[in-house]
Amino acid sequence: MGFERTFGDTIKKLREEKKLTLRTVAEALEIDTSMLGKIEKNSRKPTKSFIEKISKYFSVSDKDLLISFLSDEVVYQVLGDEDYADQVLKVAEEKVEYIRNQKSS
Repeated sequence: MGFERTFGDTIKKLREEKKLTLRTVAEALEIDTSMLGKIEKNSRKPTKSFIEKISKYFSVSDKDLLISFLSDEVVYQVLGDEDYADQVLKVAEEKVEYIRNQKSS
């Protein structure tokens, strides 16, 4: 699964590839059609249980969908100050490595 799309775009693509309507998927997931539409438009955040349900529904990795969602969260935070986005991401990557090393020592 490619991670260049937003979480919502990924869900919409999965749905459209199977030629399913919003209503059909929403009913299967037991959520409101408008909520699914908002998730696809990235105007509503999914819950972890939604990510698990939709991964099972489309037979895709819940890990991949969670990575897609979490990376969206990072991107939207960083885009708040685009002038520093690349630098912030680089420093964040270094901090992840630092924290991993702290935990393993």
